[in-house]
Amino acid sequence: MNPFARRSLPLSGPALDALPVTPDDAADLTRVAIGLYVETGGTLNLVTAAGETRSLAVADFSILPVGVRRVRASGTTALGIHALVLA
Repeated sequence: MNPFARRSLPLSGPALDALPVTPDDAADLTRVAIGLYVETGGTLNLVTAAGETRSLAVADFSILPVGVRRVRASGTTALGIHALVLA
């Protein structure tokens, strides 16, 4: 039984899937993420759901609870990035 089948999904989660992210300077993620999970820390250069470009330092095994539309290749050194998505 899927406990999520008949519920509206809150933006606070939980995410329904975690999609691997390949940083790209020009292309948005296939779905806007409600957050990111990072396996190996470093710098994330990203574009938020609000359209702002941010550069953030993250530690190993971090969960970043911010809406993200793009993870840029330029300036990103973190590895093992996954987009947490609702649908």
